[in-house]
Amino acid sequence: MYLKALEIQGFKSFPDKTVLNFGEDITAIVGPNGSGKSNISDAIRWVMGEQSAKGLRGAKMEDVIFGGTEKRSQVGFAQVTLVIDNTEHIFPTMEEAEVSITRRYYRSGESEYYINRQSVRLKDVSELFMDTGMGREGYSIIGQGKIDEILSAKSGERREIFEEAAGISKFRHRKEDAERKLERTEENLVRINDKIAELELQVDPLRDQAEKAKKYLVLRDELRLLEISVWLENLDTLKAGARKLETDFHAAEAQRDEARAALDALYAEGERYGERMQEKDMEAERTRSEASELDGRIKEQESAVAVLEGTISHNQENIERAAAELQETDSRAGSLESQAEEQEHRIAEIEEQLAEWNAALDALLTKARETAEQAGGAQSQAEALRAQEAIHIAAAADAKAETAAIAAENAQIADRRTAVEADRTAAEEQLARTEQESKANRRALEDARDEAEAAGNIIAGHSLRMEERKKKSAAAAEKKVQLTMDVGALDNRIRLLTEMEKEYEGFSKAVKLVMQAKGTLRGIHGPVANLMKTDGKYSLAIEIALGAGLQNVVVDREEDAKAAIGFLKQRDGGRATFLPLTAIHGDELREKGVEQEFGFVGIASRLISFDAKYRNVFTSLLGRTVIAEDLDCGIAMARKYRSAFRIVTLDGQVINRGGSMTGGSVSRSAGVLSRAAELEKLSGRSDALHRALEEAKEAEAAASREMSAVQYELETAEAQRRRAEDEVLRLEGTGHHLESLLRSLRENLENLNGELESLNGRIVDNVSRSEQTGGRIAEAERLAAACRDQAESILSGKSELLAQSGALAEEISLKKSTLAALTAEREATLARAADLRQLADSLTGDRTQKEQTLLSYHRNIETAREEITRRQDATAALAAKAAALRERLTALNEEKIALEAERTAKNRAGQEMNETLLNLERAVSRLEQKIATGAMEEKQILDRLWEHYELSHTDAQAQRIELESLPKATRRIGELKQEITALGTPNIGAIEEFERVNTRYTYLTDQRNDVEKAKGDLEEIIEEITGQMTLIFAEQFRLLSESFQTTFVELFGGGTATLELEDEADILGCGIEIKAQPPGKTLKTISLLSGGEKAFVAIALYFSILKVHPTPFCVMDEIEAALDDANVTRYARYMRRLAGKTQFIVITHRRGTMEEADVLYGVTMQEQGVSKILTINLNDMVKELKIQ
Repeated sequence: MYLKALEIQGFKSFPDKTVLNFGEDITAIVGPNGSGKSNISDAIRWVMGEQSAKGLRGAKMEDVIFGGTEKRSQVGFAQVTLVIDNTEHIFPTMEEAEVSITRRYYRSGESEYYINRQSVRLKDVSELFMDTGMGREGYSIIGQGKIDEILSAKSGERREIFEEAAGISKFRHRKEDAERKLERTEENLVRINDKIAELELQVDPLRDQAEKAKKYLVLRDELRLLEISVWLENLDTLKAGARKLETDFHAAEAQRDEARAALDALYAEGERYGERMQEKDMEAERTRSEASELDGRIKEQESAVAVLEGTISHNQENIERAAAELQETDSRAGSLESQAEEQEHRIAEIEEQLAEWNAALDALLTKARETAEQAGGAQSQAEALRAQEAIHIAAAADAKAETAAIAAENAQIADRRTAVEADRTAAEEQLARTEQESKANRRALEDARDEAEAAGNIIAGHSLRMEERKKKSAAAAEKKVQLTMDVGALDNRIRLLTEMEKEYEGFSKAVKLVMQAKGTLRGIHGPVANLMKTDGKYSLAIEIALGAGLQNVVVDREEDAKAAIGFLKQRDGGRATFLPLTAIHGDELREKGVEQEFGFVGIASRLISFDAKYRNVFTSLLGRTVIAEDLDCGIAMARKYRSAFRIVTLDGQVINRGGSMTGGSVSRSAGVLSRAAELEKLSGRSDALHRALEEAKEAEAAASREMSAVQYELETAEAQRRRAEDEVLRLEGTGHHLESLLRSLRENLENLNGELESLNGRIVDNVSRSEQTGGRIAEAERLAAACRDQAESILSGKSELLAQSGALAEEISLKKSTLAALTAEREATLARAADLRQLADSLTGDRTQKEQTLLSYHRNIETAREEITRRQDATAALAAKAAALRERLTALNEEKIALEAERTAKNRAGQEMNETLLNLERAVSRLEQKIATGAMEEKQILDRLWEHYELSHTDAQAQRIELESLPKATRRIGELKQEITALGTPNIGAIEEFERVNTRYTYLTDQRNDVEKAKGDLEEIIEEITGQMTLIFAEQFRLLSESFQTTFVELFGGGTATLELEDEADILGCGIEIKAQPPGKTLKTISLLSGGEKAFVAIALYFSILKVHPTPFCVMDEIEAALDDANVTRYARYMRRLAGKTQFIVITHRRGTMEEADVLYGVTMQEQGVSKILTINLNDMVKELKIQ
């Protein structure tokens, strides 16, 4: 058996799934400090069930989960799996050849354990490793912590390792379980003895109570028969007098129904008149709404007319402005036409001059040719040169004439550009002014629109407020009507109940006579019902609890009661019960613990209020009656206290003394106590309703005032919106005109800019031409000078002829120069005339556009006047309709006044009929109270039959006996009650309780014997386990001590070492002392050795344990860190000796240990915070290198 593999995922520095496969030899895990190699031993310790976060080098268990780095996020759980070879079945409970143990832990704190992928408990994992040397308490994982445990100064702390090695861990756990069971058994035995002692105190008293109960039952049976018979005699008497009351009641009821029907008819007619008035109000509201709508439409028409008039005024202004602009255009066009004509006239003059000059030039040329022919020979040559000179002079004259023409054209262009620039400046100024006007108009338009929108929002808000005020007013009016009706009905009910109280309706005839004679009779306080008050929620329960006692009359003394009885006998007034204050003695419930019972409301006498002088009266009537929440609670109390007192629930159900129960439906209106409570409640409610009615009237008036205020604000806002909308229409018209004017001004400015650009272009062209003609002049003059010089040299003797020829040449040149100047002037004048004509044509087109605009303004005025006429006609029609609607409103108001008068008459008749109905209802109520009183007295008798004996009327008749006389039977009943009272409060259930307690006592006695036997058995088991543990530990400790001595000598190369028990008498509880004597030193306890010696001694001890009880695998985590190199080599070689029986996995950074390993696992941290595994099989490398 060995550890086959370790799978780690999300544990500490291993976020990714990492699998380490182990062989049966030695595996070394190496790596630099901080690389995470010790996390592998932590993972093995953790999966075996380690619960201490500190033992895993953490602060809390969540620290074992990979917490993330700068490049990686944290993971949600940690999981580690051990795969162990089980072919030798070191786990006897597991049949599988391979066992995998898995532990998974989530950040939420949930922990899961699995064995072979089956979910198990931590306890199952711990028991699996017990006595195998593995597990969190074993010695299969040896780190610095285990070394520290061995080296601890407290020898007792070393015991766990030795017990695990001795194989008694399972025995210790069994012993601890047995000791816990023994402790629980002793606790159970104490509780049983306490219960038995408690029951022993109950047996004797219960036996006495059972005897008394039997005597009580004999007396109770006799009392039962007598009371049933007496009550039935009284019931027959009551029934005899009830039939006449029924007849009178039905007759009065019929009269009341007729009066009610008549009242309903009057109310119905009044409601119909009210409905018709409401219809008139609705029609008036609709008419008023239509009239208001028409007024609004009239105002809209008037506003529209005002806007149209503004439009006419605005268009009239536009017409005047457009006419002025048209006149200016005509003036400018005339000026341009005049200038064009002047230019054309000048062109004609230039044409005439050109014709004259051309003719003169032709004559001169002819004469020059003739002169040249006369000269002949050299003279001809000279003459030719002179002619050539004349040609060059003529060319220079042409160029000079062109230069003059260019200069003249530039002057004309400069004049035109100055005019155009002036026009452009004026156009730009007008455009800027118009743009400012347009911007101002747009801002004003936006402000007007915002004002209109704001007014619309205000109107919407006021409209919502108006709707809310209307709803509020309607609700207030409806509430006032409802409260008026409620007040009337409540006042009628209060008057009825007050009269019934004054006339003592609901009380018996005898009580009425006594109370009417209160002024004559002395010492009369009044009936019980009138001397007390209670909360409404208790009134039904108190009324049921008192029953006929409500009509008992309280008097001062017995003599007063005697006088009242004599008074009734004289008047034949019937019978009444009197309660003399000097004779009545109160009695309240004394049972302990009743007030703590679930559902207990209170003792009845404490739930009412009364004068202190009546305390004995009410405690005698209600002092032994408990009020409970409901019947279930009452039954529970009755069972617990053996029906020792009377219980009444809040809804009127009764559990009588002795256990009988009375219940069913109850009439809440029949009792005098309920009537008094109702009268008090209604009086308080009447005050509240009257206040509410006044508040409702004030709320209706306030709502009306609020509606008027909102209506005024709404009308003001609507007027503001109309003004804003009119301003929007006017500003929109102005805006359209300004946009049109802006377009026209921009087009004119664009034309002027184009013309100016063209003029500037011509100036540039003329500058270039002027430069070219300047060059031509200079060249022609140079050539002319050259010809002249050559001719002079040739014709030095021909001065006269040459002079003549030169004169002709100069004259020809002059003529040509003049002709060139005239030609240039003609071209420039033609261009200027064409420009003036084009500009005049442009002004003509602009004039046409302005005429169209002027025409559109006239059309707009005509259209606006027609629209004004149409709207004025519509306004007149709307005003006529509005006048008709107002006349209809007047008629509706008159109709409503007439209907109001009719309704008032019906209401007055209804009030009179209501008085009649009220009197009839009083009569009916009085008869009903009399019937109810008789019925209540009958019911009280029947209730007593049921409450006391659970007998219906029929069943009671079957048990009725013949009475010798009613007074004699009544006296015997009193005697029996005295005898029963003398017995005290009998416990009817004492016999049954005695049997129950006695049976319980016997059962607990038998149980105590069984528990004492179980205690003895557990003590024997503990003693047996302790004996086995002592024998096993003694033997195993001897073997471990011998093995330690041998191993120490082998590792240290000599010396001695021993293991000693500190107290051999307490072999299972004493500490264990380790003594060692390295070679050449004296014998010392381990605490006196050096650090390296201590570590080597601890290693020797662990090796000795592995020799005696080899564990399948052993993980050693840098336990040789404190050793020098020589001892590291000894440690590694000794580990090799044990590798045949135990698989070693060592975490180390010592060279000597690495050299003995078969496989090296390298742990690196290439990525910060994340460990990676590299594997090197040294045996395979040896084979590959063929190293022997």
